[in-house]
Amino acid sequence: MTQQPTVKCLLWDLDNTLWQGTLLEDGDVDVPAAVREVVRELDARGVLQSVASRNDHDHAWQRLEKLGLAEYFVLPQINWGPKSASVRAIADRLNFDLRTIAFVDDQPTERAEVSYHLPEVRCYTAEDVLELLNKPEFTPAVVTADARNRRVMYQAGFQRDTERTGHAGTDEEFMRTLGLELSIHRANEEGIARVEELTLRTSQMNATGVYYSKDALRALISDERHEVLVASLTDRFGPHGAVGVILLERRPEAFHIKLLATSCRVVSFGVGAALLRWLTDEAALAGTGLTASFRRTERNRMMEIAYRFAGFEDEEQTQEDDGIKTLRLVPARQQPPAHLRVLAPRLFAEESDLTEWQPMAA
Repeated sequence: MTQQPTVKCLLWDLDNTLWQGTLLEDGDVDVPAAVREVVRELDARGVLQSVASRNDHDHAWQRLEKLGLAEYFVLPQINWGPKSASVRAIADRLNFDLRTIAFVDDQPTERAEVSYHLPEVRCYTAEDVLELLNKPEFTPAVVTADARNRRVMYQAGFQRDTERTGHAGTDEEFMRTLGLELSIHRANEEGIARVEELTLRTSQMNATGVYYSKDALRALISDERHEVLVASLTDRFGPHGAVGVILLERRPEAFHIKLLATSCRVVSFGVGAALLRWLTDEAALAGTGLTASFRRTERNRMMEIAYRFAGFEDEEQTQEDDGIKTLRLVPARQQPPAHLRVLAPRLFAEESDLTEWQPMAA
């Protein structure tokens, strides 16, 4: 039996589930202390939470604010429509696989309606709420600083998206207003946890779909032939957190990208393309080739497009038993992205200090 993925977002019903009573009938509903603790602890573990409730939106949201819980819920869907539609809308906006979505409701008919239309979504009863923290699907293998700040980062992202939508100029002009800065660091102990988390949580922008444990990553870091690099992004709205990982092997004839994975949240900022351009420039400066491992999965078509767009081509007769093939590129010097400041170490030097990737002289 295939193990189900960790829950990335839990959607709450309100009446007789999050709070005791029915808002429109009882008015002064309250949330038990034990349920509050579940909400807070899931948030601390990096599990996003939202609302899918049949209620008057303004009335219910005001009650959540009065209860001091509104801040914990992203993209709430409080309306009179089918709850499956609300669940779908939240998953689509978050760009989350439905298998990583959970829904809790006291009504069997509501759970059945969601299960019928969205069978991948896991449903729980109100009686299950106090046991959620003990369930493995709500217990991520790794809880990093980024995980603990995940809700805040997503909320900043929604503000960013709102301003982006209202921007009168082109998308490129808007991105230049953000003050985007991409920092690429050699991983330390905290970085190991972030890399492990990214390999666990990233599927659409993961070049091989391979998961690396902390022990495996520590072994790579201690091996002078390898680089374990973590990319973090910030802008004027705040940090995006760790958004990319590169596992690089120094081979005699080339820098070999064993794994490149980036968060789906930053696809529109061109982070994957920027990392590939930076790697290409570093290989050109080092006077070596550049190769990459790639294995097509059900969800990583976008990563394959990124490699192809960067100029990588199939190396003949390189597919291995596990379906991984080698792509090759003849490196040439690259210009940094105009909308993105890149700070990174020099891969052809031992120093770990970050330097800004400067445009080439005309």
